[in-house]
Amino acid sequence: QTHPIDENRLIDAVNLITHDAGITQGSVSLAVVDDPTIHELNVQYLQHDYPTDVLSFVLERDEAMLDGEVIVSADTAAEDAKTYGWNANDELLLYVIHGTLHLVGFNDKTPDDQAEMHEQEAKYLLKFGLQHRIDPA
Repeated sequence: QTHPIDENRLIDAVNLITHDAGITQGSVSLAVVDDPTIHELNVQYLQHDYPTDVLSFVLERDEAMLDGEVIVSADTAAEDAKTYGWNANDELLLYVIHGTLHLVGFNDKTPDDQAEMHEQEAKYLLKFGLQHRIDPA
């Protein structure tokens, strides 16, 4: 299954977030993969035996430098977009924003952290003219 991808928009999102976090050096590798690939990586690195939407890995980090990776699933984005009633490219953008926010230090372990992550996602989605999607009840 193939999905058209707006690469420039995904790269712009990474650049916006890293710039706002004061990152001036390093690189972020961005990979858009299918469900079997992200499933394999999820098992290999996190011991989670299922496909997921996004994985992010900090390889090296200090105050102004970041080397990291964000891996997102185009298959999951296409499926979730149907669930939420919006565009698969917008869903993919959300995953890239989410993964990049993890790289710069945000997490979503507690309800407070999740609320802050959601707020940050909404802030960056707005920069692309998008309202954050609402989880279906």
